[in-house]
This record gives sequence, structure tokens and C-alpha cells, in this order.
Amino acid sequence: MDLKREPRTKVPESFPFPFQPYDIQQRFMRELYKTLDQGKVGIFESPTGTGKSLSLICGALTWLRKYEEEQRQQLEDILQGKVTVATSADCDSKILVKETTDEPDWLAEFDEKRAQAEKAAELKEEIERKLKYEERLRQLKNETRHKYSVKRKQTAESVTKDEDVEGSVSQPSGSIREDEDDDDLVVTEYHSDEEGAARRIGDDDDEDETENDDEPNITKIYYCSRTHSQLAQFVREVQKSPFGEDTKVVSLGSRQNLCINEAVKRLKSVSLMNDKCLEMQKNKKKDSQISETDDKPRKKRKVGSGSCPFYQNMTDFRDRVLIEVKDIEQLVGMGKETKTCPYYGTRYSVPLAQLVVLPYNTLLHRSTRQACGIKLEGNIIIIDEAHNLLETISNIHSIQITGMQLVKAHSQLNQYMERYKSRLKAKNLMYIKQILYILTCLIKCLGGKVGIAPHAQKTGPSNVKLMTINDFLFTNGMDNINLFKVQKYCERSEISKKLNGFVEKYQPSVEVKIEAKEPANQSATSKFLQEISKRPLAAAKNNAAPIVEVNERTDEEYQSWTSPLRQIEELLLALTNADKDGRVVSNRQELLSQSSIKFLLLNPAVHFSEIVEQCKAMVIAGGTMQPVSEFKQQLFSSAGVQADRLVEFSCGHVIPHDHLLPLVLCKGPTGVELDFTYQSRDLPNTMDELGRVLCNVCSVVPGGVVCFFPSYDYENQVHTYWTKSGVITRLSNRKKILREPKKASQLDFVLTEYKSCIERCLKSGQSGGITGALLLSVVGGKMSEGINFSDHLGRCVVMVGLPYPNVKSPELKEKMDYLNSTMSTSDGRQPGQVHYENLCMKAVNQSIGRAIRHRGDYATIVLLDHRYSRSNVHSKLPGWIRDKVQIMTKFGPAYATIRKFFVGKQQQVVE
Repeated sequence: MDLKREPRTKVPESFPFPFQPYDIQQRFMRELYKTLDQGKVGIFESPTGTGKSLSLICGALTWLRKYEEEQRQQLEDILQGKVTVATSADCDSKILVKETTDEPDWLAEFDEKRAQAEKAAELKEEIERKLKYEERLRQLKNETRHKYSVKRKQTAESVTKDEDVEGSVSQPSGSIREDEDDDDLVVTEYHSDEEGAARRIGDDDDEDETENDDEPNITKIYYCSRTHSQLAQFVREVQKSPFGEDTKVVSLGSRQNLCINEAVKRLKSVSLMNDKCLEMQKNKKKDSQISETDDKPRKKRKVGSGSCPFYQNMTDFRDRVLIEVKDIEQLVGMGKETKTCPYYGTRYSVPLAQLVVLPYNTLLHRSTRQACGIKLEGNIIIIDEAHNLLETISNIHSIQITGMQLVKAHSQLNQYMERYKSRLKAKNLMYIKQILYILTCLIKCLGGKVGIAPHAQKTGPSNVKLMTINDFLFTNGMDNINLFKVQKYCERSEISKKLNGFVEKYQPSVEVKIEAKEPANQSATSKFLQEISKRPLAAAKNNAAPIVEVNERTDEEYQSWTSPLRQIEELLLALTNADKDGRVVSNRQELLSQSSIKFLLLNPAVHFSEIVEQCKAMVIAGGTMQPVSEFKQQLFSSAGVQADRLVEFSCGHVIPHDHLLPLVLCKGPTGVELDFTYQSRDLPNTMDELGRVLCNVCSVVPGGVVCFFPSYDYENQVHTYWTKSGVITRLSNRKKILREPKKASQLDFVLTEYKSCIERCLKSGQSGGITGALLLSVVGGKMSEGINFSDHLGRCVVMVGLPYPNVKSPELKEKMDYLNSTMSTSDGRQPGQVHYENLCMKAVNQSIGRAIRHRGDYATIVLLDHRYSRSNVHSKLPGWIRDKVQIMTKFGPAYATIRKFFVGKQQQVVE
């Protein structure tokens, strides 16, 4: 029970910390503590290398520990009769305030005493539950420590013969009777269109096993970050902190990261993994129900019908999760050891955890949040690495569907309806026909037809249309369809899951049926699709399920066997947004398979408001949060957060003042103005001058130089020009040149080469020869975020131009128009133009933030473009960089400043 009280005004002078914290860490933790205690919304900026993660951990958990102590003390005071508890749900405070009423005093006093007695009994039970559970965890922790003091004889991967996972997906021989084996594929009767309690997709099969009303109520901190690697790093910081021993922490992840069932893990498609897992949970329930009523041996199940042997021992797994802080890898190892599913085991642990670590998508997507049992009321939310929060929310709730997916979904659903028409109830048939009608309208919108392979359909010249939601529905004849009811039907009936099972069982008979005549110049792929569309249909009618070895399919084959209806359901859900909050982009290309329909979310606050309203307090944090105004206006203000609830905190870096040299270069060595606008950057003079700047910089900077270009295309254009003009040869005399790869698989190789070259040069101490490496990178690419160029790996970061996005993009233009119509002007400038500039500067800030990574690091940042000297541009740089920026109108003084900077640092090292 969360007892309300006035916020404490006294903030601790010091915080538990694994070492003596920096002054800025102390200020960070104090401000964080105050923000949480007062229930406010904070925007916190702390540069990379200042110990932001540890400050978040120690500041937030200090508040949580003291808050829990205060809650326990209030409970004890209530039980001892020192204070009383209000019973009215409408009271703002839980402490009873006596009010005058018209009732007789003796009756009011009697009612009050009775209510107090009932409340006291409830509170006493809650205290006893908490104490009982804490004692249980202490005992289990002692037992676990004793157990692990003895070397285990079994490895974590051992699996007993009687629990062979492979047997869960074995295939029987012989024919299968449809009446017995297709029950799971047929949609159950749909009774009502009215609003009501419905079982949530994804929160289904473990609901009755995971919910427990006897569990004590625990105030939680939800910590979110972008990637699983960042979450794992955060958990390791918790383990090293003073709170690592007595904090109950659970990490949530996807099935891809947590599943230990090889029969599911081998499925390359995420949707297939999810559907297979949920199907196994249903089968396990059926097995348990049958075993309770029938002792006769059962026949071996068909493909995909096995139950998961790891869906067991959830209570024991939960307790083991909570007695010791574990990251994702450790949770998977414990799951293999105990033969318990870590995916469901961690979800089962959420109600009793104090700190829940989870990815962005799990928190920001409502259905995913509900499926994981995440309750925000009265709890704390911390969103780290939040510099791209606006874009992340928009991307999560935007959806794109291709013509290929639409035609495939229509063909599959139509065959599903024809096969089970006699077994489907009237209301099911009605809704399935409505979905087929919607699919037909969407296909016609792209200029295609149903029943013809999309790669064989030419839709005419390329054309991009952008419409409001209402205009899109009206233009394509869908305005008479109640999408709210259709979407609710899809959710409750789980039609996409049924269709996926149908596709998996009768593959590939549900591939697109080609009804058109074979063209004379038909491709081999088209002929192949025609053949396979005709062959297996007879097998399906004869009730024979084709045998398919799932472990031998490629990624492309997995994608071809899944039904895209679930993605189309997401589009239907998106189309139920308010007309002003989104736009629909119809992108018609030459072929239907290349065409697409995309929903673009313009107002991320519409999905964020529920989160910020429900939580007790929220903090979004990052290394580079500038420009902060965008968060205030587009997110918090639009979500209904009052200005007096917002808190902004920004701190400098921990490095000494002389360890950073940021420069703005307006002209190159020959006096050519550095102008990298679209009109000037392709000019030979501009690219020649850029080459001269880099040659001079590389001659005085030791170690590694990272140069960021606005795009892959421009980097390739410049590199090609330099190769012909000889600039590459001159640069190679001082630095080994490496280029950022487009393929992620090649990234590690390039980074390893870059690091090895720099280390070799430093060890050999070459003078006059190669002194390190030059890495040509791209803003927004793989090198601009999450890569650590510390010490000699990043002594200089060069930013070429300003990476403005394409202003001609229909989506960007619509976003700017939306902001202009809904937001107020700032300093006489349109909100759309401000947003356009902010997109650019956020990308710049992320890239140049690669330079300084710890207190002893030093580097120079060189911004190559005269536009950086404008106040509206360099004012949006991070404060710890902006305050030290020097604007150099001539190259000579800039070159001398850079040279002096590194000579001074080398002398300090020698001394």
C-alpha cells in the first residue's frame, strides 16, 4: 500500500557510492533525489564519461530505500494507533482528516472505528506478507551460497533424456483428421462487439499462473535503455554498487535473448518464435487438463503441437532471480541449469522486484507493457540514452506495409475462410469478409489487384501521396468500416495467430495464387511461384500435412511462410488515431511488390501521455540532451505536463578545462570558405580544401582521427574524388585510412584494424611516418553512437558540414507543417524550422560526443563549416563543449592552436 505523504524537503548530504564521487555526481544525485521525492519530471544531461549510470543507480536507489523505510514506519504507526488511515477512495491523503457531518456523533464514531479496524487488519496482513517473503529470500540466499560453494557436477547445458526438447516437435507419420487436429486453427465464436474485459494478446497463457493477489505491493523503479548491451552494462554497474547485495533486480528481454528451447530458438523469424512459444503454452495447459481427467496414454502430437518442457518451476526461478542481481546472460544460464524458461520467469518476477530493467519498446508500447505485467501507477520511470526519445516513440507507433504483404495476406485469409467456412460462425465470417474487403481496398490504393503475384503487377509510374487519415479512408472506400470494431475483433479472436498456424501447417498452399495467364517474358521466380501455388493445394484438401524440416530453412524462407496479417493489424490500429495526429503515405512504385503504405505518427505525445500521467515521477537522461526545448514542447507540454512539474539539470564534464579544444573553422588553408551546403559541397574547390584541412590536421594530431561525413553517398563521392586527385596518397603518408562499412558484419573488422594500427604506431614511436589511423565515418551510422573512441582512438573528431535531413522528404515536410500549425513560434521562428535544425544538431552532438570518454581523456573537436559560427547553431551544442568553442575565421591560427594543444599534452605525459 502506497501511503501518501508530503515530500521530504531534506536531501541527503552524501550518497552511498563505490568510491569518492565527483562534485558533479553529487549534484546530479541530489537533484535526482529531489525530483523523485517531489514527483516531478526531470530532464537530466550528464556527458559520457562522468559516471551517469552510477549516479542514476545510487541516487535513485537511495531515494527508494528511504522511501520504503518511511512507508514501513507509517504502517507501524498506524498499527500502534498513532495515526489513522482514510477509507474514502476520493481522499487525496491516506491520513484521515475528520470532517463535520450530519450523522450523530456516536454513529460516525462507530463507523470510523470499524473502518479503521478493517484497514488495520489489511495493513497488518501486508506487513506480515512482506516480512514472510523477505525471510524466505534470506533463507534461499543462504542456501544458494552454500550450494555454489560446492562444485556442480552437471553443466548448465545438460538435459535429461526423459525431457528431450526435440521430442516436443516430432512429426507423426500418416494422415491427420481435420476434425480432430484443426480445432486450434478455427476462430472461436465471437459473441459481442461491446467493450469489456478481454484477454490480452501475449499476456494470455501464463496469466493464471503469474498473478497472485497475496504478493506484497512493492514500489518500483523502471529503468529503460535502447539496447540489450546497454541494459547489461547497467546491471553490471548495479552489481558493483553499494546496492548490489540487497536490491531485488530483474531484467526483461525478448524471446530472442531469453528463450532456451532450441525448438523455438531455431526459428529465425521473431513472429514465428512468439507464435510457437504461445502455442506451446496452450498445449501445456491442455496436457495438464487432460492428465487430470484421463489416465489413458495419449497419442504423439503433430508438428508444432508439443508443449514446452521449460515452462515450469516459476516460483522457484522467481525467488532465485530476486536474491541476487543477474544480467541477461546469467539469467539464461540459470534457466538452463534449473530447466526453467527465463522469458516467463523474469516476467513472473516483476511484481516483487524493486528495480526492473527493460528495453524502450517494452515500456513505450502499450500492449507490450501490459503483456509484461508492468504497472506504472505509483512507480518511478528512468529513461536513459533518451536523446532520440521523440523519434523512438514515433517509429514504434509508425507502420509500413508493402504490396507483397497485402496480396499475401489476402490470399492466405481467403483460403483460410474457404477451408473453414462451414465451421465458422456468422459473426466470424462477417468480420473476416470485412478484413478481406479492407485488404482489397489497400491493394487497389497501390494500383494492384488481388489474386495476382505482386512482383508480376505493374502499377504505372512512381507516385507518392500523403493524406490525412480521414481522407485516406474516404478516398479508398473504407470510411464505412468501423475500424475500432475490426481491430478489437482481431485482438480478441487472435485471427492472425490462427492464420499463422494455418500457413505453417498447409504451407506452401497458402502462397499467392496466380490467376493471370503466364506472360511470354515471365521470370523463373514467377514460374516457380505458379508451380508451388498449384501443387500443395490438393494435399491440403486430402488432409495431409506436408513434412517440413524447420531447422533447414533460410531467413528468407521463414519470412515467406509467415502470415503478414499481424503487421496489417498494426496498421489498422494506427488508422484509429485522431485525424490530426498522423498521416498516411501511399508510395506507388513500378511494381506492386515494391509499393507500400505507411502510417506516420506526427504527435508522439499522444502515446506518451498515459505513461507520464500514471507514474509517480519520471526522469529522462542522456549524455547529449540538447536541444532540450524539443522535449519540453513536443513531448511533455503536449502530454499535459505543467511547467512547474518540469525539472532541468545539466552538468559539465569531469575533465580539466585544458583537456578539450573545440574549434569552428570557417576557411581552409588557401582561404576558401568552408561551405558544405547542398549547392556548394560537390564543387571541386570545396572537396580540395577539405582534403587540405585533413592533411594538415593529420600531420599534428597523434593517434586516431575520426572524420564524420553527412551521408554515405557524400563520403563515397569525396573518397572517389580524393583518390583521383591524390589527396588519399598524401593522407596515407600520415595515417592509415579506414572507411565505415555499410554492412554491420564488417564493423568489428574495421574497428579492430583501426585500433591495432594506432597501438602499433604508439609502440614503435614513429616520427615522420604513419602516426595512427584516419577513420572516415558517417553521421547517424554505426560509428556515430555507442562506439567508444577513448584516449588515442579519438584524439580528434572532425565534423564535415551540417547533416541536415532531406527537406524535400514528404514525411519531414508534413511533420514541419504539423508543428507549424500546433506549436507557438519561438523567437520569431517557425516551430517546423526549429525542428529541422534540431534534427541536425542532435546528430552532430551524438557524433562529437565520441571524443571524451573519461576524466583523464583529452581531444580536439573540429567543426568544418562557417555556419557553425551562427549563434542559432553553436548554441545547440552541449554546454560543456559550447562554453569552450573558439570560432576561427582563418586557418593559420587554428592550425597553430591545434599543434600547441597536442605538444602541451605530450610534454605533460613526459613530465
